[in-house]
Amino acid sequence: MTEKSAFVVSRDWLKERLHKPGLAIVDASWYLPAAGRNGQEEYEKAHIPGAVFFDQDKIADKESGLPHTLPSPEFFAQQVGTLGITADETVVVYDGPGMFSAPRVWWMFRVMGVKNVYVLDGGFDGWKKAGYPVTDEVTKIAATFFKPSFNKDAVVDFQEMRKIVDEKRSQIADARGAGRFTGRDAEPRAGMRSGHMPGARNVPVTTLSENGELKDLESLRRIFDEAGIDLSGPVVTSCGSGVTAAVITLALTSLGHKDNRLYDGSWSEWGSRQDTPVVTGEAE
Repeated sequence: MTEKSAFVVSRDWLKERLHKPGLAIVDASWYLPAAGRNGQEEYEKAHIPGAVFFDQDKIADKESGLPHTLPSPEFFAQQVGTLGITADETVVVYDGPGMFSAPRVWWMFRVMGVKNVYVLDGGFDGWKKAGYPVTDEVTKIAATFFKPSFNKDAVVDFQEMRKIVDEKRSQIADARGAGRFTGRDAEPRAGMRSGHMPGARNVPVTTLSENGELKDLESLRRIFDEAGIDLSGPVVTSCGSGVTAAVITLALTSLGHKDNRLYDGSWSEWGSRQDTPVVTGEAE
């Protein structure tokens, strides 16, 4: 039997625990503008019973000028408290297709100190295909107190990212597709150059999962090896706007890799500036 991540749970596991105390279910569905989908609207039409909706554009730093960057611990705590979630609960996060936007919120909860947080393998699509219950009923929420324990070392800002690139301090794993990484395809957001940071390696997010489920550990290890990522060294993850970088973070953490951090501004920041080095073509 192939070994799977300890940070994902199956739909069977979740179904057996529906409505049990101490469990928070979070719908973290988010889509790129070009997808023509809205996570909030889809949640209102159908969601896993008991789930609350986590709006990644709302629970964010509104002052950064960048899409859905990590908010302050205080703002995160206030927003998550209104969702009825405490830091000592078991939290299960899911999204529509599986392994797209949910790992970002999994990462956010971990950064804010939640120890028992998991991603639902297969997402909501897999849940529905299994014939498991869905509802459009509004989940009744009793506001709670969420006490954050912020791990600032898990996050990389622009100034540090620039030093990492200039001084080759860490490996960089970029989750964007090969076309955007090499500069062959345009970025989906206007005003951004395509290409990648010098020294970055390409680990397309689509290679890490199948049918919305995170691949087994052996497959993940092979993917990183083929991308040129040394799992014995530090890694910074990046993507278009900090969302799918967290899928790489989840995969790395699943393999026991601890020295990984996420560049929150990602390409939305790096690619939109004119003072940052950008290279095209395959990884060096």
